[in-house]
This record gives sequence, structure tokens and C-alpha cells, in this order.
Amino acid sequence: MIFYFSGTGNSRWAARRLAELTGDTAIDLARLDKAPDCSGETRIGLVFPVYAWGLPEPVETFARTLPRTGAFTFAVATCGSEAGHALKKLDRLFPLRSSYSLVMPNNYILGADLDDEATARAKIDAAEKELAVIAREVAAAQPVCRVREGSLAALKSSVVHYGFNRFARSTKAFYATNACTGCGRCAKDCPAGTIRLENGRPVWGDKCYQCLRCLHSCPVQAIQYGKGTETKGRYTIEQYRPL
Repeated sequence: MIFYFSGTGNSRWAARRLAELTGDTAIDLARLDKAPDCSGETRIGLVFPVYAWGLPEPVETFARTLPRTGAFTFAVATCGSEAGHALKKLDRLFPLRSSYSLVMPNNYILGADLDDEATARAKIDAAEKELAVIAREVAAAQPVCRVREGSLAALKSSVVHYGFNRFARSTKAFYATNACTGCGRCAKDCPAGTIRLENGRPVWGDKCYQCLRCLHSCPVQAIQYGKGTETKGRYTIEQYRPL
């Protein structure tokens, strides 16, 4: 059983690809309304994106609900380049036999812009090859730690990640331009359930994971965050791989 959390689809694609290669099942943990019964599982995996060198809130919350188990446990953290100590934090909550980081296209456009298309394609092609290796190792229950933590990992995963959770997850800067058609996709897809439509326009509540799914998946690119995203591209894995 492979549980995943995903914003723009990188981790969803990775989880589903792993499930396909290992004959397992991929489950969106954001859609679960209660803790899963894992008592009969021989393998339990988690696939998730790294947020500011740490765990996304839903992943941390979910990991706390998982029981200690005799199953082979593993995790794959998707990231633009570095995972920091995200997997070490997860291991403290849910002990892991194997840990991996998986480099995927950058999508956090509140900082840098997207990778160019050639870089994005190269990262996805390399990730697909790496997933095949991971699948073989997981199927063989082989303990592995192949994680690119990066420099100053402890500092980034503590101080920077704390700052991200404390200050960067505000919804106040989200807005929809006049290009908005009122399709409601943002409200339907928001994993935090914080978006609602009022008079055909999206309105954000207070809770936000900063997954940026609403911003990237808007079919008319109407959703913005402050002024910095207006000139930046949008990314979903479906542009490169079908889901």
C-alpha cells in the first residue's frame, strides 16, 4: 500500500508509477476520512513533496496516525533539488526501512520560476529510471538510504521550515483575475478544503498547505499570488506524463 500527498502531481505520478511497478495500490492520503487499516500489509510506502526542506502538514499529521508495523516501510520525497532532513523527520514519526529523494521539476513559483522545458523533461526522464530502480529495491525489501539532503540541511529543515509554516502559508495574497470563468476546479481540488465559490469567484479561507495546486491547475491561469506570479509559468505533471 502506497500513500501519497501531491500538489501539482509530481508525487501522485511517482506513487502511481511505483504502485504499477510493484503491483501495489496508490492512495491519496488527503482523501482519507479515517486512519487506514494496514494490519495485513507487507509493504507500506509514503510518497510526498518536500516543502521548504520539511514535511507538508498533511504528511506529518498522517504519519502520526500510522501504527508501528512489521511491514517493510519506505518513503520517497519528491523535490526540486534537495530534501533536507524531511525524511529523517518522517523516520522519527514512522520508522522507515528505506528512504529516497526523487528530483522532479521545480514548481514553487513563489520563489524561483519554473525549470525550462528541457530541464523539466530531463528531470522527469531521470526520475522514471530511478523509480524503476526503487521499485526493484522495494519489491526485494532491500534497506536503502539514497537521499540528497543538500548543504546546511539541519538548519534549513528546522529554521527555514519553521518560518515557512509560521509565515509563508497565508492565503491573503491569493486572488483570481477577471479571466476566471467560475469553473470551480480550484475549490473542488483544494486538498485543504479552504476554497469556496462566492458569486462564481473563488474565496480562500485561512487554512493553506501552500501546495499551489489551485494556482497551477487553473485552466485559464486566472489564479495569482501577489504580483510575483503574473509573469511566471504554470506546471502540472500532466503536461509531461499522463495520469
